[in-house]
Amino acid sequence: MKHISGVIQTVSFIGIAVLFFTTKVQAQQDAQYTQYMYNTVSVNPGYAGSRGNASIAALHRSQWVGLDGAPKTQTLNIHSPIGYNGVGLGLSIVNDEIGPTSETYLDIDFSYTVKLSDEGKLSFGLKASGHLLDIRFSELNQYTTDQTLQQDIDNKFSPNIGAGVYYHTERFYAGLSVPRILETSHFDESSLSTANEEMNFYMITGYVFDLNPNLKFKPTILTKMVKGAPLQVDLSANFLLNDKFILGGAYRWDAAFSGMFGFNVSESLLIGLAYDREVTELGSAAFNDGSFEIIFRYDFISSKGFVKSPRFF
Repeated sequence: MKHISGVIQTVSFIGIAVLFFTTKVQAQQDAQYTQYMYNTVSVNPGYAGSRGNASIAALHRSQWVGLDGAPKTQTLNIHSPIGYNGVGLGLSIVNDEIGPTSETYLDIDFSYTVKLSDEGKLSFGLKASGHLLDIRFSELNQYTTDQTLQQDIDNKFSPNIGAGVYYHTERFYAGLSVPRILETSHFDESSLSTANEEMNFYMITGYVFDLNPNLKFKPTILTKMVKGAPLQVDLSANFLLNDKFILGGAYRWDAAFSGMFGFNVSESLLIGLAYDREVTELGSAAFNDGSFEIIFRYDFISSKGFVKSPRFF
């Protein structure tokens, strides 16, 4: 059985390698998150500073656990309103690995917020980012006798920009964004493949309902569109009990079901967990054990802050 499992994993790795390196890849997508509702600044720069205090979050995602070469993602971001009225600033690091490829983004987010009503605020965001790409073609040589593979790519740098708008009240939010606008070709000179980074369009919205004094309900939708790939729609529903415990589920259209659990350790600290199970053939236990995600978020809330109980978004 171990030998069969090893063969399956080797074949799977080859399949991933073939998919990404022997064809012209038109649609390179951004990293995927199940707990996007706690990591909004990663996809929309307009969110920077919207929590009313400095906030830092760290996330790790292991996708398709047990499958060789499967994606792994780590993010670290910090953002805050700054001294000038309506201005927010943030810094993010995203590391994404799949097979022999590693990508690292360093993002700087800027937002400016205008007040539309007593409750409604509209934020305009800009993102400036630097992208580092590593491709270890040498790792493919153990699976193929083709010696035409090009030399490894080491920390190839390319700049990018993004933009977003984000509207929010105490209970409702909605945003539109394009985190990467420039459609960069990462390795044109390869005789085997060309990978173009296409624009990813995001739409996010959610609302918080008070079901009773101790229970809140928040449905959320995230839609992602990118040229050359199917439309991705994430539907999620979370319940917040006594401002402490979060329990919910999600469905990624035609892709996966997810379970989510969160705990507000204190007014400042949130811990969130998520588990995904594919509904496609890839979800078979013979291929992987599902996807796992964990996030830690800490808000630097002062005694004079505006937040009196844990925020639900």
